[in-house]
Amino acid sequence: MTYYGVIDLGSNSARLSIWQIDANNNPKEVVKLKDMVRLSEGMGPARTLKEPAIARTIAALKRFGEAIKPFAPLTLEVLATAATRNAVNQKAFVARVQAETGLAVTVITGEREAELDYLGVVNTLPIQNALIMDTGGGSTELALVQNRKLIHRVSLPVGAVNLSEQYIQADRVTPAELFNLTTSFTTMLNGIWWLRKALNLPIVALGGSNRTLAKIQRRREGLGSYEDIHGYRMSTVAANAIYADILGKDLAERKEVPGLSRERADIIIGGLTPVITMLRYIDCDRLLFSQNGLREGALYTYLNQAEAAIAD
Repeated sequence: MTYYGVIDLGSNSARLSIWQIDANNNPKEVVKLKDMVRLSEGMGPARTLKEPAIARTIAALKRFGEAIKPFAPLTLEVLATAATRNAVNQKAFVARVQAETGLAVTVITGEREAELDYLGVVNTLPIQNALIMDTGGGSTELALVQNRKLIHRVSLPVGAVNLSEQYIQADRVTPAELFNLTTSFTTMLNGIWWLRKALNLPIVALGGSNRTLAKIQRRREGLGSYEDIHGYRMSTVAANAIYADILGKDLAERKEVPGLSRERADIIIGGLTPVITMLRYIDCDRLLFSQNGLREGALYTYLNQAEAAIAD
């Protein structure tokens, strides 16, 4: 019996998953932890990780370090995404994490992040043709899937945290702020030529902000276990209705929305605007939600490599 683990060090949250791998190379998840570290907070145009965010992140990684101790032998990967890869003080941050936690961080490209998202989705959902969209804290990954194959992928340097910091200045979003936010993201989409191939395809939605849509809707429908959203489907009409409702609320009111975590209420408008904009952009009538993304993609990469090693 062996163990494989992944720490996803994102711009908004840090997440740890550990799987027990049996003799037949079958995984069983035994640990799943999350900490909202908001690593990209305050980076701004200078693209500098700030001390409060670094301290929060290292504290979370130390907690994760304690959580992994009972599992051996363990293969652990620490994969850092947008906040770390875009930071001018990236090397100093990675070195500090290693010194204070003993964890070796691998900074992955946006394209690799999109590939891992694809692997996490295609191995756990019966999709054929779709646009995978992962809206994180500091980036948004897009992956076009045709006949279950990854055809195109791209990473955009905008997500829930940096879009909120750049465009939303008050507790209640103004029409001008929303217009500028939506226009900026649409302009980015105009530069992706292959998105025309995604016309009318379903969107497979990943990322904390996107998953919040499903959690809110499941609460509204009175479904049990509203956190269990893997494979859940939602119409564009329902998604637009939730977005419109949230737009009409101030921060205090957003914190009281069932299914929306209080710690995400300040960035939810910036976090949801990309997927709502994409629904219109590709004339999509439905969303399919995935709980699995980067960490599960890394798991399946590891399992496939293990099987190949055995075959050799």
